[in-house]
Amino acid sequence: MDEIVPQPADALKTQNRFINRDESWLLFNRRVLEEADDATNPLLERLKFLAITASNLDEFLEIRVAGILQQMEEDLGLPQKPDEGGLTSDARMGRLRDWLHRFAGDQDQCWTDRLEPELNAAGIRLVSWKQMSEEDRLFAARFFHDQVDPLLTPVTLDPSHPFPRVLNKALCLALLLRHKRKNRAGVRSSKVLGVITIPRSLPDLIVLPERNGQRNYLLLDELIEAHSERMFRGYEVLSRAAFRVTRNSNLYMEEEESRSVLESVAAELHNRRKGDVVRMEIDVTAADAIAERLRINFELEEWQVFRTKAPVNLIRLMNLYKEVKTPELKFPEFHGRRLQLGPKARDVFDELRKRDILLHHPFDSYNTVEAFIAAGTSDPRVISMKQTLYRTSADSSMFRALTEAAQSKDVTVVVELMARFDEASNIRWARELEDAGVQVFHGIYGLKTHCKLALLWRRDPDGVVRSYAHLGTGNYNPVTARFYTDISLMTARPELTEAMQRVFRYLTANWEASQETYRPLMVAPITLADDILALITREEAHARKGHKAHIIAKMNALLDTKTIEALYSASQAGVEIDLIIRGMCALRPGVHGLSERIRVRSIVGRFLEHSRIFWFANGGHEEVYAGSADWMPRNLYERCEVVFPVCDDAGKHRLRKEILETYLKDDVKARLMQPDGTYIRATGSGTRLSAQDWFMQHATAADTTQDRQEPTATTALPAATVATPKKARS
Repeated sequence: MDEIVPQPADALKTQNRFINRDESWLLFNRRVLEEADDATNPLLERLKFLAITASNLDEFLEIRVAGILQQMEEDLGLPQKPDEGGLTSDARMGRLRDWLHRFAGDQDQCWTDRLEPELNAAGIRLVSWKQMSEEDRLFAARFFHDQVDPLLTPVTLDPSHPFPRVLNKALCLALLLRHKRKNRAGVRSSKVLGVITIPRSLPDLIVLPERNGQRNYLLLDELIEAHSERMFRGYEVLSRAAFRVTRNSNLYMEEEESRSVLESVAAELHNRRKGDVVRMEIDVTAADAIAERLRINFELEEWQVFRTKAPVNLIRLMNLYKEVKTPELKFPEFHGRRLQLGPKARDVFDELRKRDILLHHPFDSYNTVEAFIAAGTSDPRVISMKQTLYRTSADSSMFRALTEAAQSKDVTVVVELMARFDEASNIRWARELEDAGVQVFHGIYGLKTHCKLALLWRRDPDGVVRSYAHLGTGNYNPVTARFYTDISLMTARPELTEAMQRVFRYLTANWEASQETYRPLMVAPITLADDILALITREEAHARKGHKAHIIAKMNALLDTKTIEALYSASQAGVEIDLIIRGMCALRPGVHGLSERIRVRSIVGRFLEHSRIFWFANGGHEEVYAGSADWMPRNLYERCEVVFPVCDDAGKHRLRKEILETYLKDDVKARLMQPDGTYIRATGSGTRLSAQDWFMQHATAADTTQDRQEPTATTALPAATVATPKKARS
């Protein structure tokens, strides 16, 4: 595969001190594509990784590329301001468009040269209409007649039928047509274009009857294409091709014109479906006449047209992953460990009055967190609840618990409406919560509410009202919690619960208070950026005094230039710095005179690495934090984020010695970042270690010693365990 060749590292040139964020993200997506090419992964999981790269790329085009193109249009004729890497919008776009086409070619190659042949060998085929048996054609034709044909609206383009509005990411068919009748002079009419938009309510994949162990599947567009001539009676179909457009999906809101955030976001969601086209995907076999007419209609430059040998919209392959019920072609099923409370604890609240509970999801079951929230409904002693919601699932137990609790308790929820691509569902939840009697707020205008907080007040058996809390690094979404790695802290420490109460007042009343008000929490945009810089600077001071100085930070992305400069300075002072960064990283590690003590690794595997953990040696008096924020400008300055300390020794030990240490030892799924921004595979000798595999093995081993009773709000909740990693099994 071709790689991006970043700007050369040079500690003396300011513009070369940082890796371009877009190229860094694209390199992350390439690491995901490597998993699709990795023959050690199960075949259907590789297919899933390929679909994920396509989904990732959609979002990158909808947001980042669309933003650059829009900036170029707004700056037309004006001097362009270089970014932190010294590139203008034109220069960035020139580099990106070449990479995008190379990457699309690599996706095609992954499918056509490797995955499709291997699937065929396993008895799983995506078939074309021509490859189907007569029996299968009759089966598919009945499906078309009964369920597909009534929903289709074919359009022939002429003065009375303008080009239909093609929705963002909607799959369509374009047909080159010519009328069969001749005019009075005996001349055939000119060629016209026909368009069929494929309804999103229909399945992308048609499962054909299994015969002799062979499982065949037909893509919906293939079925419609095979029946397209009957939809354009009187015309000869000269050529046809599937296509799909990706549109600008940034939201733009005018505060002065909005009566409420909810109304404003709802209006912009409607506009998102009709933003300017950024890319058009079209089948490689499409006639030039079709591709060119579409390109002109969508006002695209030639580079924005992507011809593909693989099925248009690779995301559809996720449906093949779901339909094929072959366990040996997928990762083995895994369920997080479910441990019991201490022997003297009557319920979770008893346990939390004695100790904090630290959980590492999905290796520790997320059911623990669900049970804690459900206590607001099932425990009559709980009198009030407050929670933030950023993303949740369609059938979320969290949602049900909050609506049921509102029938008898005071329930307040801060819903973030602008969680990108989840706005529609969040608007729906917000309205339903309000109808159920929940007090719903939308945070502070202009700041996304990204922190993950839940706070319960309870009148305990001794008559004292106490508060109990959950703080997390991930969303309150039981679905994604099964395949995102995250940290949860459950606690009854008054210093934390009281600080959380003040954060909720900040969110609901735009509470103005001093930075010390929220201690010991670090809260963006009030204190977090300065706090992180202060912690790094303190570590630098320890190094200059000859004390132990070491930073380990795990996050999704590192882009904030002030934070990066502080890390550079700390490295030069002698601080050892290990960074575990899944995605974008603008810092250059290992540059002589700049960052030779900084090491950056990225882990891409079965689970999406999503936890944020920050450990500081502090001269032997270690401190460790977790939270919702990456070290990015948007997290530090444009969102409400909360990073919390882990105070008890068991939790500190688990985060440092079990979790972070295992990630740092990974030599199977880890890639090591080089000074030029590229990545190489970590290497090891002897028994190799995959962090995620080790966590699963450790959780399974621990779970077998426990009663597997499902935890409830008042009887059973997983307890944290502490262990030093052992070598992974070969």
